[in-house]
Amino acid sequence: MSRQANPTLIGAFVLGALILGAVTTLLLAGGQWFQKKGQHILYFEGAAQGLQVGAPVVFLGVKVGTVKRIQLGLDTENHHFLVPVTIEVEPNIVQSRNGDKVDLRDRETIKKLVERGLRAQLKMQSLLTGQLYVDLDFHPDKPPRFMASDVQLSEIPTIPTTAEEFATKLEGFPMDTFLADLAAISQALNGILSSQEARMIPVRLEATLAHLESLSAKLDHDGAPVLAEMRKALEAVRDAMLKVGGVAEAGSPMAVSLGKASEELAKTAQALQGLAGEESPTVQRLNTALLEITRAARALRLLAETLEQQPESLVQGKRLQGEGK
Repeated sequence: MSRQANPTLIGAFVLGALILGAVTTLLLAGGQWFQKKGQHILYFEGAAQGLQVGAPVVFLGVKVGTVKRIQLGLDTENHHFLVPVTIEVEPNIVQSRNGDKVDLRDRETIKKLVERGLRAQLKMQSLLTGQLYVDLDFHPDKPPRFMASDVQLSEIPTIPTTAEEFATKLEGFPMDTFLADLAAISQALNGILSSQEARMIPVRLEATLAHLESLSAKLDHDGAPVLAEMRKALEAVRDAMLKVGGVAEAGSPMAVSLGKASEELAKTAQALQGLAGEESPTVQRLNTALLEITRAARALRLLAETLEQQPESLVQGKRLQGEGK
């Protein structure tokens, strides 16, 4: 006789298994189910082919969220279609230098970052699959363009992809004029290359190369004697420079002789300066001698006049004035 199962025990076992499964799921989810995630909306004007729900949202190379929803919108004012993309940002991703958390879910924080140049752009995630992701980066040189009509939405302005920017530039490029100019240049080059002068260019180049080879051979043959003479001249110049340097060196015999001669000349010049001075004894003696010579000359002149008038005075003596009358 088999024993009947206890329904209460079975129910308790099932309930315990459900609770254990729920706890395990919560632990594997890391508690993210109870965290509030912020959403922002992006309006892309070009095609978003390759962008899928769940694609990463990268801010300066770091994944900060995922694409939550992709829609197709219409700009009634400009009459063209848009691609509104809703992204969901995870919390506690950005941390300041002092350890404070910067919440990218906060609308005011995103607004300040947009004022500093934060823009969203689609970029290629894989060249093989063609999948795209949303890249958030700063482009302060590109003015923001807001598309949302609902002021309650937190919008991050977008910028075109690199391919779209290139296509936009090509739209204004005068391709017809460029191709016409290119054809004209090609035709002109064809005419120049087919002319007789252009055909003679290889012949002239060959002749020029032959002359250059001949000149090079001549230099190789005659260059050795010239180089030898130049080498001898340089050695002679070097010897002369060494001799001049030896004469000019301090302490050499010639330098000592020149120094002594210079000292003697200095002493002589000083002595002459002393003799030529106004108050020097030599000058005073010369003045006295000159005075004496002047006086003697005057006395001789008087004696000569007396002997001319009274020759007998040499024997009888000089007559007094009025004595001869």
